[in-house]
Amino acid sequence: MSFIFIPLIFSMFIALLFLPLMRWLAKRKIHNFISIFIVLLIFVGIFKIGGELIKITSREILATDSLFFEKAIAKINLLAASFEDFLGINFFEEGNVLSHFVNSDTISENFGSTFDFIGNTVSMTLMTAFFVILWLAESINFQKFLNNTILKQKFASVKTFMKIEKDLIKFVKVKFLVSALTGLGFGLACYFFDVSFPIFWGLFAFLINFIQMIGSVVSVILLSLFAFVELDPTSVLLFFILTITLIQVIFGGILEPIFMGRSFSINIITILVMLMLWGYIWGVPGLIMSIPITVFLKIIFQQFPQTKLLATLISGNEVTIKLPRLKKT
Repeated sequence: MSFIFIPLIFSMFIALLFLPLMRWLAKRKIHNFISIFIVLLIFVGIFKIGGELIKITSREILATDSLFFEKAIAKINLLAASFEDFLGINFFEEGNVLSHFVNSDTISENFGSTFDFIGNTVSMTLMTAFFVILWLAESINFQKFLNNTILKQKFASVKTFMKIEKDLIKFVKVKFLVSALTGLGFGLACYFFDVSFPIFWGLFAFLINFIQMIGSVVSVILLSLFAFVELDPTSVLLFFILTITLIQVIFGGILEPIFMGRSFSINIITILVMLMLWGYIWGVPGLIMSIPITVFLKIIFQQFPQTKLLATLISGNEVTIKLPRLKKT
């Protein structure tokens, strides 16, 4: 059921972001239909900006001359030869190492999977937009759902809904800001160290940083490998790797926890377990939504005395167990 649940959960988070805007428009007595139309225009504007960035990145990559790819192939062949000499085993025959991994069959398979991915992405996007309209039009009322299914108390359901809304909006805002600063830092680092495709790497770092923990590691490793291919193994390469690592540590390791505050203090073991669980269930969308889902569960668990212990374990705080006092005889 991922083709339904992924757009539904994504749309819930997106609708929560636009609820303050909807309330602000409602206070000014703007009709709900017009408010939803304004939100859709904002959606179209965001996708337009994203499309322009992708166009610029594509032009940047296509404008690259063939010397870069020849240099990349030479570096990979040299690295493979060094690896074979170290182990004393010949894994590859004479020629281009990439030819052992890339052939006509794999290219056709990749093209087929790429078209499937594009088709699935478009359908997921349209379904997400449809569900967002339902959330904002209150055809799907999350507060009533909490009241009727979980909390069974109107006051508690309203309070919990406001807590979920506040925390998730804060999470998305902070994550977007940190990811944008990380992407900007990566792009500027590529520009100043003369590494190719600075716009692409900035956009890549921005997008993959939404995957908690894993995204930051992947972006640093991939960009370091790319820089190894392009730059000579000198102090410049070392300083570049240190620079992008420092950018990731400052924004992701220091500023993000400070901005998030105690509301998002989640045990690192819980983060890893949730990443593996939702990544296994829903793939990349599950990796992106794993932490918001965990925050949602933590807030729900805090509402009941029977599950407060689970909320404490998720947050990573110390668990205190009160033992009954023994009467003196």
